Amino acid sequence: MIKRELVVIGGGSAGIAAAIAAYNNGCKDILLLEKDAELGGILLQCIHNGFGLHRFGEELSGPAYAEKWKDSLAQTSVDVRTSTTVIHLTSDKHITYVNPNEGYVTVEAGAIVLAVGCRERSRGAIATPGYRPSGVWTAGTAQKYINMQGYMVGKRVFILGSGDIGLIMARRMVLEGAKVLGVAEIMPYSNGLPRNIKQCLDDFDIPLYLSHTVTDIRGKARLNGITISKVDEKLTPIPGTEMDFDVDTLLLSVGLIPDTALLNEAGIKLHNKTKGATVNEHMETSIPGVFACGNGLHVHDLVDFVSMEGEEAGAAAAKYLRGELIRKEDSVIEAGNGISYVLPSYIDTEAMEESMEIKCRVTGNARNVKLTLKNGDKLIKEIKKLRVAPSEMEKIEVKKAEFGAAKGRFVLALEEL
Repeated sequence: MIKRELVVIGGGSAGIAAAIAAYNNGCKDILLLEKDAELGGILLQCIHNGFGLHRFGEELSGPAYAEKWKDSLAQTSVDVRTSTTVIHLTSDKHITYVNPNEGYVTVEAGAIVLAVGCRERSRGAIATPGYRPSGVWTAGTAQKYINMQGYMVGKRVFILGSGDIGLIMARRMVLEGAKVLGVAEIMPYSNGLPRNIKQCLDDFDIPLYLSHTVTDIRGKARLNGITISKVDEKLTPIPGTEMDFDVDTLLLSVGLIPDTALLNEAGIKLHNKTKGATVNEHMETSIPGVFACGNGLHVHDLVDFVSMEGEEAGAAAAKYLRGELIRKEDSVIEAGNGISYVLPSYIDTEAMEESMEIKCRVTGNARNVKLTLKNGDKLIKEIKKLRVAPSEMEKIEVKKAEFGAAKGRFVLALEEL
C-alpha cells in the first residue's frame, strides 16, 4: 500500500480543476486518476461551441476548453494516471485501482476528491414498450460515435427528451446530412437551455412536441418506426393522440444521473433527489476528508460551473489537510415549495467563511417570483427573479452576517411576488 496526501478520482473538468486548486492552495502530493486514455472527460466529444464564457470570458469548443485546463495542470507537479480504473473505495479513504502499467494498486489517501461524472439514463430506465432493435441510442453515445470515431448512426432520426445533449445532437445530425423528424418531451416545458432550443431546433425547423413521449418502437433487426403520444398531467399517454414516424434511429436524451458506484461502496450518504452525495458548504461528504464535485455530485447546465465547483472542492480538500476545516454544528438546508433540490445540504453558520453560495433548481417555469431562504419564520435572504426554469441552475450568495445566530433548519422556497 502506498500513501498519498490527496487523491482526485476523475480527470474531467471538475477533477482537473480540483487538482489544480488543491495544488495552488499548498497541497503538493496529489494523485489524479482517470479511467480514459486522455484527460478531459465528456468535453472531448463536445465539438460545438458554448464553453468557457463564465470561466474564461471566451466561447470555446469542448476540446478547447479541456485543453486550457490541461495546460494549467501541466504547470503543476500533479501525478496523473490515465487508463486507470478505480475499483474500490472504503470509508477509511483506501482506494484500489488498476491500470496496464502498475496492475493492482491500493492507496491510503489523506483526503479524496470525487469527480466521477455522470451517466445517461438508458431505455431500460424509462420502460418504453416495443421491440429491442438496433438504432436506439443514448444521445451521448451517438455523439461519441459521430464526433470522435466518425461513424454516422442513422439517416432518419427522432429524439426523445429535450435535454441539452439531445438538442445539440438534433443539430449535429442535420449538419451530417440526416433528417431529424422531431423531438418529443414528456414535460410541458423543455429541459434544455433556451439558447439550445433556438440554435438547435428553431434555426433548423425541427419540431418540438411538448407533453409527448414515445409509446411504441417498431422493428426487429433494425428500427423502422416509432409512435409518440400526448400525455396528461399525470404523464400518462392519452389514447387517440398517437403520431407515427418512419425512422431508422431513435436518440434518447432522458436525463443524466451521477455515477455513485464508489460512493455506495464507501457508505457515503446520498441525496434523495440529485442521487449524488450530500455535502456541506465545503463540498465535503458525510465522510470527513472526502469531497465531491461536478456532475458526479449533481448534474449541471454549464461546464464552467462544473469547473468552479471542482475548484471549491480542491481548495477545501487542501484546507482539510492543513487541519483548518473545523466544523462545530451542522444546520440543514431543505427544498421548499417550487424547488427541486438545494446544495449544500448542510451548513455550519458559525464556522463558515464570510459568504457561501447556495445552488438550486426549480420544479417548473415561472415568472416574477422570488427565492426566499428562511429559518422558521425568519427571512434570511430574498432574491427577486424575472424568470426561472428547471434547465437553469439558480445561485444565491449568502453572507455569514445574514445568517446571524440562526441555525437548525433552513428552507429555500419559490414564492410569487
